[in-house]
Amino acid sequence: MIDYKDFLKNSDKYFKAYKDRGGDILVKTAKAAHQKISKLAKSSQQHDLETLQAEINKANKLIPSLDAKEKAKKISELKKLSDKISKLKASARGQEAEIFSQVKNLPNLFLADVPVGSNAGTNKILKEVGKRPDLEKPKDYLSLGIDLGIIDVQRASKVSGSRFGYLKAGAVLLEYALVQYTFSRLLTDDFVPVAPPVIINKEFMEAMGYLAQGSEEEVYYLQKDNQYLVGTAEQAVGPYFANEILSESDLPKKFIAFSSCFRREAGSYGKDTKGIFRVHQFDKLEMFVFCRPEESEAQHQKLLNLQEALVSSLGIPYRVVQLCTGDLGVPSAKTYDIECWLPGQNQGKGEYRETHSTSNTTDYQSRALNTRFKAGNGKNEFVHLLNGTAFAIGRILIAIIENYQQTDGSVLVPKVLQPYMHGIEVIAKK
Repeated sequence: MIDYKDFLKNSDKYFKAYKDRGGDILVKTAKAAHQKISKLAKSSQQHDLETLQAEINKANKLIPSLDAKEKAKKISELKKLSDKISKLKASARGQEAEIFSQVKNLPNLFLADVPVGSNAGTNKILKEVGKRPDLEKPKDYLSLGIDLGIIDVQRASKVSGSRFGYLKAGAVLLEYALVQYTFSRLLTDDFVPVAPPVIINKEFMEAMGYLAQGSEEEVYYLQKDNQYLVGTAEQAVGPYFANEILSESDLPKKFIAFSSCFRREAGSYGKDTKGIFRVHQFDKLEMFVFCRPEESEAQHQKLLNLQEALVSSLGIPYRVVQLCTGDLGVPSAKTYDIECWLPGQNQGKGEYRETHSTSNTTDYQSRALNTRFKAGNGKNEFVHLLNGTAFAIGRILIAIIENYQQTDGSVLVPKVLQPYMHGIEVIAKK
């Protein structure tokens, strides 16, 4: 949620930011909300409230000097005035709630170094890292996985419908090798492992900014319980300290969460319909940081560095992309993606596909969650929240299978994962 008072005071800053996010409709919505707020502040209703309150204050000063009869009469008048004020305030609260519901769905401001652009086509490629494998006729992960008996989408479709898959045998061992490896790597950086709930209350999904600007179409809603299935572990970890005041000395707080995630993929019709790249259910390792505002940009860079280190340690080529203003998510002030090289895609020509993302949401989420810390000056300030993929299991399995495929159809296990694979160094057909 944006800073409501700052929005009223510096509205032009927000209008420009929303225009740079590529949204004329967004700017129109923001301007309409601001006009309603200004109108409410200047309304006759507000003037009536102030006049009535002044009358009450004046009467309260007179009452002690009145005789019993006059005092009773004045108290009766005060009650009528108080009733009028209560009705006016109730009306004002209703109008404010309507306006606030519009303002709270407006996206975050972006940081100064985010490139301005209208869509993903204007994202900025920062660097490419790693040597692509020299494969004569690379196969795609799905044909390899089916042949090895480690991926089964046909039976998953029979049981659950489209965009589901069974992982089996070597793929499952690889998943839990990735989990153990990630935990052991991040424990040295003071991350606390956490297994969060995968169902959260509506108020927290809303506070995290995942029900705004059409995003509600991407999440699974449990209507009877008024709850949501998480689409990423950060949605459950972010509210962990909701309505709490943290000690400054305890910051930053860093978590590495592992959970199943659920997405409707409503906006992905026709994209990646086969296989496990874009599915309704997947497992994911997610990093999450609570920190002081002045630390958030440095913490964001650290998350990106950790992501690069994890991908590099697997020996997978990748590139780093900075998202432009028009491609940012609602809560994000700045986002980087990592795209891994998948040699079996694009009919064996290969292509980069997104496997990781890391965002600095500044105080956008913490403001709605009311998560603060007591600063050195004694004031309570909102923490900054950051998130970053460690590994989205399905997508990193795809990258491993395609980059480590052998001519006989087997798949080598990356060296850093071998200690967690129960002696298996090659996943071969049985």
